Amino acid sequence: MNIDFAPFVRTVIASVIYSFIGIVMFAAGFLVIKLVTPFSIRKEIEEDQNTALAIVIGSVILGLSLIIAHAIGG
Repeated sequence: MNIDFAPFVRTVIASVIYSFIGIVMFAAGFLVIKLVTPFSIRKEIEEDQNTALAIVIGSVILGLSLIIAHAIGG
């Protein structure tokens, strides 16, 4: 019995490439958010315990992730 692994290998390679592209796009989006804000996000969330900012940044992260996933997935 001859098993063809070519479709599986192509699928795995495509998944790795698309994952890398998604991570790069996500990092670029987060870098833009970090550059646009006039204050340190890390300081506000960690030191000042700004829960509202943490919720907003978490929402932005989820939104970016959904947009990138749908853009890549089609």
